[in-house]
Amino acid sequence: MSQNENEENAENRENPRGVQPDGENGQLRNELSKELPPEVPPVNRAAEREAEAGAAESEAPEPEAPEPEPAGTDDRPDAGPDVVQPELTGRQRLVKGLWPPRASRAQLIMAVLLFVLGLGLAIQVRSTSDNSALRGARQEDLVRILDELDDRTQRLEDEKQGLVDQRSELESSSDQADEARKQTAEKQKQLGVLAGTTAAQGPGITMTVTDTKGAVEADMLLDAVQELRAAGAEAIQVNDVRVVANTYLTDGSGGKGISVDGHEISRPYRFKVIGKPQDLEPALNIPGGVVQTLEKEQATVAVSRSNKIVVDALRSAKRPDYARSSSE
Repeated sequence: MSQNENEENAENRENPRGVQPDGENGQLRNELSKELPPEVPPVNRAAEREAEAGAAESEAPEPEAPEPEPAGTDDRPDAGPDVVQPELTGRQRLVKGLWPPRASRAQLIMAVLLFVLGLGLAIQVRSTSDNSALRGARQEDLVRILDELDDRTQRLEDEKQGLVDQRSELESSSDQADEARKQTAEKQKQLGVLAGTTAAQGPGITMTVTDTKGAVEADMLLDAVQELRAAGAEAIQVNDVRVVANTYLTDGSGGKGISVDGHEISRPYRFKVIGKPQDLEPALNIPGGVVQTLEKEQATVAVSRSNKIVVDALRSAKRPDYARSSSE
């Protein structure tokens, strides 16, 4: 094989269709179209590439439609993906999480039950605090109140023992009639003191209430009388009026002054009380008692002990209209 033929074969391998450089493209196309059989159409590479690209696009999966954004994410109508949303503060995130509420029915029922439970506990605690008047009392006050209770118990025991002794004397006396008359006379004196028909004297206290503004009312003095009776007072006199079992106190006409059993008394109010001073004075000074109540009304209270208190205001004895002695 000659050298020229070898060169031609090498050129044919590099360009099998005999395509020449760009300068001779047009001439080569004309020659190739003449050499090809009429039934073979010329190859259109651009059309083939477009057909392949169309087939690839038809085989590719259709893109999924973007999900719509939830309402309320962006209130601005022209907001796009390139718009940077401002960062929410901690308070704004808290408000956004709490409102609007997204509670379920079970959560609402649980909230109502917890509210009712808390309300019940608050009412219980408040009622317990109100009922315990001595919760805030000092230790000295509590000791004094305890001593007063012990004294009352001892006084009742002494009265009981006295009655037992009287019965024993009546049973053992040879002259029971004389002993009975003696005890009857002694009992009459005691009842006269309690009824206010007999003057009395003995140890006790005096209490003076100075009310310059007229703020003290009848119920405050009545509380003082009841507290003194509970502490063992045997005879009480307010100014010139004897206090007995059926004594009543009222406010004066027009809110001025106080009346005791219909007798108007003037300020200052002076109490003379016969009884054991060690019991009477602490009863007035207990926390939340008579003295503190009067001082809250800006009244001045002075309490003093004495070995001799004279109660000389008397009440006339009245025969009961309906009650009679069972021995008659």
